[in-house]
Order: sequence, then C-alpha cells, then structure tokens
Amino acid sequence: MRLRALTDDEAAAIKRQAHSRTAAAREVERARIVWLASQGERVAAIARQLDLTAATVRLWIRRFNREGVAGLADKPRSGAPRTYPAEQVGEVIATSLTNPTRLGLPFGCWSLDRLAAYLNEERGIAIKRSRLGELLVAEGLKWRTQETWFGERVDPAFAEKRGPSRRSTRRHLRVVS
Repeated sequence: MRLRALTDDEAAAIKRQAHSRTAAAREVERARIVWLASQGERVAAIARQLDLTAATVRLWIRRFNREGVAGLADKPRSGAPRTYPAEQVGEVIATSLTNPTRLGLPFGCWSLDRLAAYLNEERGIAIKRSRLGELLVAEGLKWRTQETWFGERVDPAFAEKRGPSRRSTRRHLRVVS
C-alpha cells in the first residue's frame, strides 16, 4: 500500500496535526499514520509503532488517498433520531421557568413529577420524568430542593420570619504553648 504524493499544503497540515497537543487524540493518531507513511514507513511498521492493527493503518491511508486531509475527520454516524424537536424542547424549558400559579395550577413550585404531568396532560408532550431531568440539565438548569425552580424563594419574607441566626456549635478555645 502506498501513500499518494502530498502537496505542500497537505504536508504542512498533516505535520501540524500529527504533532498537535490540543486536537482530538483520534485526529492526531490518523495524522500520524499519514505522516509516517509519507516518511516512507511501511504499514506493518506504522501499526507496530502506533500500537494499531494493519487494517486500521490501511483504512486511513486509503481514505487519505481518496479524500485528502478532510478524509481524516470523523464522518457522521448513524443513530436514533432526536425524540423531541427543538420547538418542544423550547416549550419544556419555557414551561419549567414559568411560575405554576400563572398557569392556574394549585401549587407554587414545580417538581419533576408535576412538570411531567402538566406537559403530558395540558401541552400534549409525552415526556418522562427522567428525560425531563436530562433536558433541564443539558440546558444548565438545576433543581434546588430548598427553593423553587431556578432561584426564587418560595417565601420572599423567609429571612425576616426566621429571625437572627445563632451558632450551632461552641467556639473551641485555642491552646497556646
């Protein structure tokens, strides 16, 4: 297996990628395969040096010969389509940030169960509690047990009603020697 002749731009890009400390490890590895092949190394030697199989080395050399530097990037992978379109995710986030009393609900704060039930029954979005939690965390939102959703206290006059704080532990006396 032979590597095709590299252009000056390709050689510079491959060398930079092969010696990169910030690029993804798999991209650096692929660039090293091509770089070593361009230096005259054989497939078996490259595989031994990089602790890869010969089939992997051949795959990346073949792909580089066909597609150039762009061929070393990851291709899109198959997988299940997104379950919820962006509009529904936006509606879920907006609902979670809305005070339930504004929606005419008899409670002052959301729980994941209440939010899931509301979205299922009123908005027609079939979503489970676990997936709801994942969506909210992906948006950077966190549930706080002592507060309502995302920041406001249930009772704005809580600090006044609580009164002054006291130390719950005694101070330790320092021993000076």
